[in-house]
Amino acid sequence: MLQPPVVKSNSQTPFHAPPVYAEDIAPCIRTAKRCASDGSGLRSVVLGFWWEIRLQSRLASGTVTQKGQTYRVEYYPDHQAAAGTARNVFAVAHVAYRDFEAVAAGTRVVVYLEGLIVEAVFDFDLVVEVDVLVGHGGWLCECVQNHNAPDYGHSSTTQSRSRIMSDVESAAAKLAELLRHPEDLDKIPALKAEFTRKKAAVDGQLRIGLREQLEVTQAGMSSITEGQRAVNLIKEEMMKIDKLCAESHNMIQDFPHINLVAQTHKNFEQVEKMKRDIDTFQQRIENLEYLLGQDDEDPANQPHLLEVHYGLTQLREVRDDAIRQIKASEDSSTELIDNLTLESGVTVQDLFTRLNDVIEWFDTHIGEACVNLIELVQSGNDGMVVRLALIIEEEEKSDKKAKALQDAQREYKDLASRFKSIAAGSTELRGYKEKFIKSIEFVCKTNFEESNDKFMDDPEKVDKYFKWYFNNLFVVNQAMVNLMPKKWKIFKTYGNIYHKHMHDWLLGIADDEGLGPQYLLAIINWVDKYYAKMQKLGFAEDDLLPHVVDNRVPELVRNYRQIIIDRVEEWMNNIANKEKKQFAERDQSDITQNIDGYLQTKTLADTWTMLGQNLAIAQNSDRTDVAEGVIESMFRALSSRQRMWQSLVVAEKAKYTSPSSSTEGSSEFQEWLIAIANDQIICIDESDESQTSFLGNFERDITPLVSPAYAPTLTEQINSLKDSYVDVATEFIQAWCQMIFYVDFRDTLKNMFTADWYNSRDMEQMVITFADYMSDYENAVHRAIFELLVMSLADQLLIHYLSAVRNKGAKFRRADPFTEKIKDDCFTTFEFFSRYECGPEVKEKWRVIQMFVMLLSEDKARIPIVYEQFKNGYPDLHIGWVEAVLRARDDFERSMLNAVKAKAAEMTVDPAQQYETIMSQVK
Repeated sequence: MLQPPVVKSNSQTPFHAPPVYAEDIAPCIRTAKRCASDGSGLRSVVLGFWWEIRLQSRLASGTVTQKGQTYRVEYYPDHQAAAGTARNVFAVAHVAYRDFEAVAAGTRVVVYLEGLIVEAVFDFDLVVEVDVLVGHGGWLCECVQNHNAPDYGHSSTTQSRSRIMSDVESAAAKLAELLRHPEDLDKIPALKAEFTRKKAAVDGQLRIGLREQLEVTQAGMSSITEGQRAVNLIKEEMMKIDKLCAESHNMIQDFPHINLVAQTHKNFEQVEKMKRDIDTFQQRIENLEYLLGQDDEDPANQPHLLEVHYGLTQLREVRDDAIRQIKASEDSSTELIDNLTLESGVTVQDLFTRLNDVIEWFDTHIGEACVNLIELVQSGNDGMVVRLALIIEEEEKSDKKAKALQDAQREYKDLASRFKSIAAGSTELRGYKEKFIKSIEFVCKTNFEESNDKFMDDPEKVDKYFKWYFNNLFVVNQAMVNLMPKKWKIFKTYGNIYHKHMHDWLLGIADDEGLGPQYLLAIINWVDKYYAKMQKLGFAEDDLLPHVVDNRVPELVRNYRQIIIDRVEEWMNNIANKEKKQFAERDQSDITQNIDGYLQTKTLADTWTMLGQNLAIAQNSDRTDVAEGVIESMFRALSSRQRMWQSLVVAEKAKYTSPSSSTEGSSEFQEWLIAIANDQIICIDESDESQTSFLGNFERDITPLVSPAYAPTLTEQINSLKDSYVDVATEFIQAWCQMIFYVDFRDTLKNMFTADWYNSRDMEQMVITFADYMSDYENAVHRAIFELLVMSLADQLLIHYLSAVRNKGAKFRRADPFTEKIKDDCFTTFEFFSRYECGPEVKEKWRVIQMFVMLLSEDKARIPIVYEQFKNGYPDLHIGWVEAVLRARDDFERSMLNAVKAKAAEMTVDPAQQYETIMSQVK
């Protein structure tokens, strides 16, 4: 038996495939013996071998447990020895360490073996180099080819079978996906109808596509046939001409002598012509120089421009002809034109150099005219424009001819040598048309640079800066089109050049991260205006390609909005960091008194000023999507600022709650609490009809900027922010009051309800402390929350007073006058708070002291009844506090507490009667 192979996955978790047994592959060996006698049967041996392995081998039961992983099959080193000692099995000659791809879960493991040898026991020696593919017999051909195994002529059949099997498996997988449950069988008619409909639609599309493709193919084939026919006709005609030419030569007896004499005569004529041209060359140059000098004095008209161009063209042809003749001669040296002195005392090369200077002078005239073309048209100088257009058109024709000659000489060298017209033509490309286009681009670029400088100074006047843009196009459309060749399509040419520069300029502005939002807004608003203006000139938006900002307007809007949002967040973070630092260091320089005498932070006004400035930037966009996004960010920033103060105050207050903590910095902290609380109220206070709060101004400014659909959300955000300001102010006022007890009454509260309490004047001392605080802060607290401060102070006193029953040593003895002492404390408290408008409300809240006294003084049997009354009046009464009160009685018994708990279990409180009282804070 062969050792099982180790199969390793890319997850490095090996597992063993089942072993291969000799009896499993015996049928394969018998098949091999029967078919080995003839070569044609060898293929059937291999295919049969694979088929048998797939059906019978136990190895086929091994499946892939993880989908989509790569596995490696490795064999132990003792495989060779183990196989060599076995009989009636395939001996493994060698195994290569190859990777193979595992297919989906549930399919067979693929195993590669090489060099399978059939033992001599079967009376023949057969060495077959194949790959054993377990579970996928249809892949035999592909595997054999990949490992250079011999091909027996059935590759296409195996590949076709592989594709068919793959399609069948794919269809089966999809069918299994659709029919997972028995109930899904009811869907078969609907699925069949749906697939039939889809198949019909696909078939229809295929038929249309096939018909169109056939038509295109037939048209192409017809064109090719016609082209071939035309080429053949030309070829036949050329052969006829060549034959007639040869025959005509043979018909003339002395044709060679006649041809020689004719060529000699032609050469004499060319020499005479060249001599006349050279003799008059200098005079003609001087005449052209004179004409150019005249045009220099009248640059707006240049009346001699055409004459100069004609003269220069002739002199260029003389020069080119001379150079061409030199190159065509046996001695191609330019020594003659460089050194031969003419009667005028100059050489031919001197004349050619002078010609180049005149050409450069002429080109300067042309270039200046091209640069000032718009101004020439605007001034009504049509003659100059027409002369310029004629010259450039003539040069364009000359360049096309020269380009054609270059192509002919390059691609058809043999043919060109036989045609003298091709050999003699000028091949110099002067590029006047290209220079004309570049001059348009140069003028446009120069104007853009000037407009860009102005735009950087004030982006809001972009319309003004680009008036020249549309004015120039208007001039071209109205006046220049009729002066230029129609084939130039000069208006479209100008439009494309100008549009490209506008496209590049706008994208440059859009991608410049160093510019502020006002620049981005300017180009966002400019896009629609630009296309509207171009539409008036006759350019449709679809004709102007690419889109002037590459269809990035939504992206630019988002970027513009995000720039404002980022700036809001940045400024708010800067303000917050400054306030955190000053708050932590108890730096009172950020606290000031406003005109009403109230304490507030200096950054409050800065915050709202900053928001107003950024809101104005968003308003300038005239886009509700921008404004709404910015407004959302501002609400988030304001809420974040509230949460920041809350977290800072909670953390700072916690430092003073411990009895052993230091009280250093507590007075400064309390001053900050009042200032921050006032800030919250100042943001929303509109009690004075002549003034509008910060939030009121903000609401007035943002309401017109949002869409009707956003209005309900805006109202909700405003109301939520108002409530938050009130809640935060209340929280900080309560924290201020708590700080008095944490810092000033630490020792005083410890004596409450102890033996020392009866003879002390603690309540009187606390009231005096309250008076001192009120004298310091009464005018510094906003009037809208001053009553809140007084009530919070009374509430904190009541809470700490009732909570003092948990003091160590607190005990109420029947013989002690605790009821009178409690009454005396209450009178002292009421006397202090009666000076404020909320005095009656304070007395009403302190009525809970009566129930407290009844729990202390009533007979033990009546305690459950007292508790019931207490609970009915104060539904949030904590049973733990009641227990503490009862334990403070000197006659406390466990039965008292049990009776109270029993009564508490009996009582049911109507949810409608649940409301919060002062007792919710007494625990």
